[in-house]
Amino acid sequence: MKQVYKKSLVALSLALLFFSTQVMAQLDLPSGSQKAKVSQRIGITDVSIHYSRPSVNGREIWGKLVPYGMNNLGFGTAKESPWRAGANENTVIKFTDDVKIEGQPVAAGKYGLHMVIHEGDKATIIFSRSSDAWGSYFYDPTDDVLKVDVTTKEVAHTEQLTFDFVDVDATSAVATLRWEKKQIPFKVEVNVTEVVLADIRKKLENSPGFNRQTWEQAANFSLNNGGDLDEALGWINGAIAGQFFSQKNFNNLSIKAGILTKQGKKTEADAVMDEALGMATVFETHGYGRQLIAQGNKERAMKVFKINAKKNKGQWPVDFGLARAHAAMGNYKTALKHLKIAEGRAPDKPNKDAIASFLVKLQNSEDIN
Repeated sequence: MKQVYKKSLVALSLALLFFSTQVMAQLDLPSGSQKAKVSQRIGITDVSIHYSRPSVNGREIWGKLVPYGMNNLGFGTAKESPWRAGANENTVIKFTDDVKIEGQPVAAGKYGLHMVIHEGDKATIIFSRSSDAWGSYFYDPTDDVLKVDVTTKEVAHTEQLTFDFVDVDATSAVATLRWEKKQIPFKVEVNVTEVVLADIRKKLENSPGFNRQTWEQAANFSLNNGGDLDEALGWINGAIAGQFFSQKNFNNLSIKAGILTKQGKKTEADAVMDEALGMATVFETHGYGRQLIAQGNKERAMKVFKINAKKNKGQWPVDFGLARAHAAMGNYKTALKHLKIAEGRAPDKPNKDAIASFLVKLQNSEDIN
């Protein structure tokens, strides 16, 4: 009896060994539905979709190959399953930061992406914590992180199932699935400013924080993207003074002035810019003067262009700037005189051509700003 038992154990062990060997020795062969990946960066957030691409191959897709509603697939633990939004393994979507899907929050992470296709032009998109399963056979609704209803669109025929990103802008993109003549879109939004500022705060505590330029970039981003102005002021002050890497220059003083202006501290901002002008190049001064004209501050712009003329006498941008300042104030004859001087000093053809077009405008009493 013992010998029979031992023989059974040996046989079982050999069978398990054979099975294990078979599993480990599986070949990497091409799949009928090729794997694919598509990704899109929104701000500094990466969104990627990993999926397999079945073909239409003359088949009726919607309501047939992909049944409407939830379905019992006849395998696995799920009694009702959505469509796996592709073929083979789970379709998987990844977010490197928190996002909103159709206005609803979803945390950074990796999710199984499923869909329920309804008759007509409706579909439900499901984001599941379970991202490593094979298809939807083991779908469990308790793993759902988000379900959103979307409107599908009829489009030109797409033979192979395709995910893509369209309507991309600074803070969002629309992810779409296209197959046969149906498109299923869902919008992905990112609070880019919040994500970037959180990333900046981490980096300022690590190696990037050991140089002045990082602090200047941080303050400038916050200034121009609705960040905390007090925090931004602290960052730019660190770049200007008080740290081993600090160095006062035109750029960081300009950023500080911009922050003070947004805080409503105009007198302080002007004083900072007066100091900055003392270390500005001819082009930096010219750029600041143009910025003032754009802001409608014509009197201060004139003052700045006159400072540039006194400090950088004879350099070609000087009279170009004075022409702009006088034109902004409606003094077209004086502006024309300065622009003709600038034309004679312009260093290259593109600048000469630009000035030539401005000369025509001034001769017709038109502003050149």
